[in-house]
Amino acid sequence: MKFILLVEGKTERDSAASFLKRRLDPQLKRPVGVQTVSFDGYADWIRKLETKARMYLDGPKRDEIVGVIGLLDLHGPDFFPEDKKTAEEKFLWGKEYFEKKVDRERFRMFFAVHEFEAWLLSLPDLFPSDVRNALVNKIAYPERVNFDEPPAKLLDRIYRKVSNRNYKKTTYGKQLFAKLDPEIAAQKCPYLKLLFDEMLLMAKTAGL
Repeated sequence: MKFILLVEGKTERDSAASFLKRRLDPQLKRPVGVQTVSFDGYADWIRKLETKARMYLDGPKRDEIVGVIGLLDLHGPDFFPEDKKTAEEKFLWGKEYFEKKVDRERFRMFFAVHEFEAWLLSLPDLFPSDVRNALVNKIAYPERVNFDEPPAKLLDRIYRKVSNRNYKKTTYGKQLFAKLDPEIAAQKCPYLKLLFDEMLLMAKTAGL
């Protein structure tokens, strides 16, 4: 059995499944599959989410699916109501909105706060020493790296400052996520822990 993970881009497509499985599988009686399905950015994700999620949950192979998880960066989308200002307000509103929109029992919505790359900031030792030194005292709480300078933009600025090269999201992200300890990331990123905990509960409920 497997999860379907609906993600907005290539970095998540290439990195999320193995990262999630490294924390889920040791806590299950048998491994769970995680299949990532990527879109062409958040606008494409929003436009096709409902149809794609229902396709899997209502389709002929629905009994092989533990659940469908929607995962979107909190930074970027502009559909939030104007009165939702904080990360918590946006997270809660967005989660309720999309779960109601899909309207299927085994669909769950989560956001990477504020970006997928925030999880990498939980383990500074992943980065080259010059980058790591520049990150010191900036990332005690990775999910608080906010809308003004979200994690990928922060990394890009620091990479250019210390090494005169850009942070390559897809290339570097895949390499770094392969080394990231999901337990450490969950300890430092409460919203990520919510995702882990919900997927674990769904998998165990499905008998895994």
